[in-house]
This record gives sequence, C-alpha cells and structure tokens, in this order.
Amino acid sequence: MSSHITDTSKVATSNSSAAVAKKPSKVGAAAGWADERLGLAAMGKKNLRKVFPDHWSFMLGEIALWSFVVLLLTGVFLTLWFRPSMSEIAYNGSYDQLRGIMMSEAMASTLDISFDVRGGLLMRQMHHWAAMLFIASMMIHLLRVFFTGAHRKPRELNWVIGCLLLLLGTLEGFTGYSLPDDLLSGTGVRAADGFIKAIPVVGTYVSFFLFGGEFPGEAIIPRLYTIHVLLIPGLLLALIAAHMLLLVYHKHTQWAGPGRTEDNVVGYPMLPVYAAKAGGFFFIVFGVTAIMGATMSINAVWKFGPYDPTKVTAGSQPDWYMGWPDGALRIMPGIESHIGPYTIAWNIFLPIIVLPGLLFTVLLLLPFLEAWITGDKREHHLLQRPRNAPTRTATMVALMTLYGLFWAAGGNDIIAILFNSSINDITYFLRAAVFIGPVIAFVITRRICIALQRHDNEMLLHGYETGVIMRSADGAYSEKHLPVAPEKAYAWTVRDRGHVTSIEGPSTDGATAEDANGVPAPKGRLAGVREKVRALYYADDVQKPTAEELAEAHHHAEHEHALQAALDGHAADGHQFDDHGGSVSENPLRGGEH
Repeated sequence: MSSHITDTSKVATSNSSAAVAKKPSKVGAAAGWADERLGLAAMGKKNLRKVFPDHWSFMLGEIALWSFVVLLLTGVFLTLWFRPSMSEIAYNGSYDQLRGIMMSEAMASTLDISFDVRGGLLMRQMHHWAAMLFIASMMIHLLRVFFTGAHRKPRELNWVIGCLLLLLGTLEGFTGYSLPDDLLSGTGVRAADGFIKAIPVVGTYVSFFLFGGEFPGEAIIPRLYTIHVLLIPGLLLALIAAHMLLLVYHKHTQWAGPGRTEDNVVGYPMLPVYAAKAGGFFFIVFGVTAIMGATMSINAVWKFGPYDPTKVTAGSQPDWYMGWPDGALRIMPGIESHIGPYTIAWNIFLPIIVLPGLLFTVLLLLPFLEAWITGDKREHHLLQRPRNAPTRTATMVALMTLYGLFWAAGGNDIIAILFNSSINDITYFLRAAVFIGPVIAFVITRRICIALQRHDNEMLLHGYETGVIMRSADGAYSEKHLPVAPEKAYAWTVRDRGHVTSIEGPSTDGATAEDANGVPAPKGRLAGVREKVRALYYADDVQKPTAEELAEAHHHAEHEHALQAALDGHAADGHQFDDHGGSVSENPLRGGEH
C-alpha cells in the first residue's frame, strides 16, 4: 500500500511540472483554422524551404518578372485617369502650345496625366521604360537559357511558354504605345492597318472588323485599350504563373561543380535567403526604373501633337522591339502579283506577316529540333557551357545576326543621314547581308567554340601557364605549368561525349543493321536525313579527355613537380640538375626567373 502511494506521489509530482496548454493568439488561431481546411502547413513547409542555386545569370529572368510587376503598378495608376475614347474635344489643359486644338479624349487625357496629374508624367515614363526592360530582359533570359542548354528535357514546355511571353509582351507594347492617339502612335496604327490589308483574300475583312469600318474609325482605341489592360495582361499573368510552377516542379537548373549532380540542387533555401535576395532585387529594379522615368524623357507625345490621318511624323520609328520587321519591310524588293482585279503585295505580306511567323515558329521548335537531331531523351538539370555545344551556340548567334541586320535596316534612313551615305547602297548591302551574315556568324562562332574546347583540354592535360620560366641542362627554356583547380577541372569535365555512330543501313542478308553498341538502325523515311544532320551537328567537336589521358597527364605533372622540388632543394649547393636528376655546372640563369 505504501508503494502505491509512493507511485501516486511521483505521478502527482510529474504532473505538477507538466506544461500547461495556453490559448493560441488570434494569428495562431487563424493560421490553425486555415491549415485544417487548406493544408497550408505541409505545403508551405516543403516549398518555403525549397533550394535555389545561386548565380548572377539566373537574375536575368527576375528582371523580367519585377519589370512586369512595375508595369502592373504603374499601369493601374494610369488607368485611373486615362480615357480610351476617340471622341474629339478641344484641349484646355496646362500645355499652352496645344490649348484649343481639337483632339481625341485619349490624347487629351494623356496630356492631362503628363502635366496636370501629380506624378503622372513620372508614372507614364516609368511604365514605358518598364515595358522596354520587360521585353529586353525576356530576350536576354531566353538567350541565356538556350546557350546553357536549359531548354532541354524536361523544360521544353517552359521554353514554349517563354517564347509565348515574349510574343505577347511585344504585342502588349504595341497596343500600349498606340493608346495616346498622338501623331507618332497613329502613324504606327495606320501602318498596322496596311499590314493587315496586305493579307490575301481576308485582309480587308479583318481590317474592317478590327477598326469597326474604314480606317481610322472610332473603335480602335477602345478596343486596343481592352486588349492592353485586360486580355493580354490576363494571358501574361497565366503564363507567368505556369512558368513559375513548372520552374518549381522541375527544380532550377544549376552549373556543374563539385557536389552538383543531375539529381540534386546545391544552393540556398527560399526562406530566408532567396526571398530576401529576390525582394531586394525587386527594389533595385523598381529604383532603376524610377530613376530612368525621372531623368530620361520617352514618348513625349506633346511634341508630336494629335493624330491626323492626313499627316505623317517625319523620321517616325517604332519602339526598338518592333524595329526588325520594319527593317525587313524596308529592304524587301517591290514584288506584286496581279490576279484579275486583285493585287497581292508580296513586298508587305512576306516581311511583315510570313517572316515573323516563320522565325517565331523556328524559335518555338528549337528544343524539339535539337532533341530530334541528337536523339537525346534524357533529363538534364546541369547547365552546359556554350562552347561545349558549338552547333547550338552557332545557330543562335546566326539568328541573333539575322535579327540585328533586320533591326539595323529599320533605321536605314537614319544611318544614311548620320554617315552621309546613299540609302540605296545601304539597302542593297543589307539585302545581301541578311543572307550572308548569318552564315558567316555561324561558321566563325562554331570555330571559336571548338578552339575553346581544345584550349580547355590543353589546360586539363598540361595545366595553366604560371609565367615562371625554367631552363634545362641543354640551355632550352620552358614555362612552368600548374594543374587547374580541382573544382574547375570537375566543372569542365562534367559534360557529355557527343559522338555519332554511323549506321549504313540493312545488311546484305536482310538483317537490320546495328551500330557498334548493338543498337538497331532507326527506321523511317527521315532516318537517313537525321543521321546526316546529326553527323553535321557533331562534326569537329573536341571530346573531353578520357580518364586514362588525365591520369597520364597528372602522372607526368607529378614527375615534373618532384624533379623541380629536387632541383630547388639542391640550389643552395650551387648545383643544377638535368631532366634526369644528373648534376650540371652552376649557372646564374637557373629556372625561376621571369
């Protein structure tokens, strides 16, 4: 009985020291209520601790993201005062030079925002500069993704989404700078009407439907406004959300290095490190955009005046991202076809309608074309150095050259004025350059990449130059080399051995041909074409050193280092040694001098 009491007393003592549950705070209660119904705790714990690799090039995509956020913020501000109407009124605002002039309500409200709304001009210019940054950063981000191989499986759909974002961003920019209804933007809308009418058969009907009648009508500004503030932003938000979700699902790509494999991610967690960096980067983008909006004038509509269909702005140019189709239009020869009473203006239809659609389709299909050529069906999470994919890198440089030449052609009149040259000579040169330039760029870029591959192999096998000059026993001078750092050597050698196994076709006895590894030859009409293209794709590529070659090179380097150490150890005795350790006469010019 006494034992039972003792046990009871122990229990009582234990209970007296137990923690007492306290009533949760209001925030805790709300969090618990939400977690019980939505399961946010488990999802948040997993995703908030998600690891992201760290590299400066990954911030290029974030510039596009934060520029879009700035666009949304400034766009909401502008929406409060902008009136998307083409009804004509007399302007009675603060800008004296245009007071009393008849113009559309859209133009008048743009002037009011610029001169009468507090902070309006700053918001307008921030909005325009953010649009420029948004498109430019998307282009550079797209280049980074392609050059480093981040578009390969399983990220092909994310590449497609990125291309669609670039296309929609360009259309959003066009609809946006058309809204003020000034003489410059009106000239652009007038050009767009001509482009639409150049489409065979249906062009005139599409133009009539879009403008609500004959150009310019009274419906185009309200319709562009709806597209600009509702339709395209909604699509952009949906695609950005899908882009980010796929990024989280597939995990972020990373550069090769020690400890980094195709199955892991080495970096920092979302909270607190990455969130703090991303938040700080947003304020940097916002601040830079604000400085640009405050100090760099852009789209000064008051200098152009209201749109008048009978006038055209001298030296008018579209925004830079619309310059390349304009350049293609300028250098296209005047080719027309007459079929009965109908005229097909090929000189407008081909450069404005067909060419952009064709190049965008090629851009969209690049990951799938590469996978078809190489036959690579593996998942890739480690990035490639551009030099290790010479054909891919050269292909994009060729496309960049084509884009740049078209873009330069869009300013052929400005170039002619600045350099006091003939605009006809410039046009003829660019007509040839758009065909020859990309080929030259492709060849040069590919050869540079192959040369860099050879340089890497030389560094891996023989080390880097130290600048230390050594003299041998027979008087020959050589430079001392040291092996590259293990981290760098690892990053350089973590790459595929691109190779092509030639398959000739069915054997004479009717059996299916196989390569050296026993893989049967692919079947189909395009199998032969694919093999030939694959051979060209990998032609002249320099393979990384084999393990045996690296071991032999390291053994030779260790022998040289041991010999040099022996030489240095006996230098105090006034002796020199030949390559085999034999003593030679003293010489004051022994190795080690620079």
